[in-house]
Amino acid sequence: MTAPVRFPRFFVTSPAPCPYLPGRSERKVFTELKGPHADSLNDALGRIGFRRSQTVAYRPSCIDCNACVSVRVVASEFRASRTQKRTLEAHSDLVATVCRPWSTSEQFELLQRYLAARHPEGGMTTMDEVDFADMVEHTPVTSYVIEYREPSMDGVVPGRLVGACLTDRQCDGLSMIYSFYDPESARQGLGNYIILDHIRRSQEMGLGFVYLGYWVEGSARMQYKVRYRPMEKLGRAGWERIGTAEHDRLIAAAVASPRRDDAATGPKDGMPSVTKG
Repeated sequence: MTAPVRFPRFFVTSPAPCPYLPGRSERKVFTELKGPHADSLNDALGRIGFRRSQTVAYRPSCIDCNACVSVRVVASEFRASRTQKRTLEAHSDLVATVCRPWSTSEQFELLQRYLAARHPEGGMTTMDEVDFADMVEHTPVTSYVIEYREPSMDGVVPGRLVGACLTDRQCDGLSMIYSFYDPESARQGLGNYIILDHIRRSQEMGLGFVYLGYWVEGSARMQYKVRYRPMEKLGRAGWERIGTAEHDRLIAAAVASPRRDDAATGPKDGMPSVTKG
């Protein structure tokens, strides 16, 4: 008998400077997503810590380092904190629209402003509109872009775009591939709101999780990810719940670290080096 899905071939990148921890190097293991079973393969790989970038699934494979930890919010059990409730209320007027994975000039202009303000030294700042289109449109799996707009002034012309997220639909949850927002907006907490909205969507869809990519303890720009509970992290024995005491400590450390209202997962998860370098 012929197996319905051929076992994928995996490759390893050459060592490169680690974008998270100074003085360390990183490697990635990756494989191609293609064919009629791409969704199933992406689901299976996502459950063991892989992330998607265009038609590639990858995960860290560093020598003598396991600092990058896959994390996911248990959406089915999530209850918003007082601060998170205020964030939801502050942005409750935004109009969220699920769009097909097709890039627009408006999205690209918003991304450029976001990168210039939040990640001016990141590799994605060199992206042009074609690169952005590749990032959004080259997907072999079930994906969409969720746009967040301010209310329309006349009920006809769509309101101003203030946020967007490229999202994969997996069998057990939503995977936030990359999100960005208006860094000059008077609205505070847009990045956090986009995550909270994905948690709400997962609950409404009967999905268990929201995948946030990799978290690195000690990396200030990653600490926003631990503010959502309950949360699970991927270890050698599989997914395990972060205990209450440990989570309290991590949230306290995140609050004490310099504030970065980020919810993007691209350069933090190392996407560009797999597909463009």
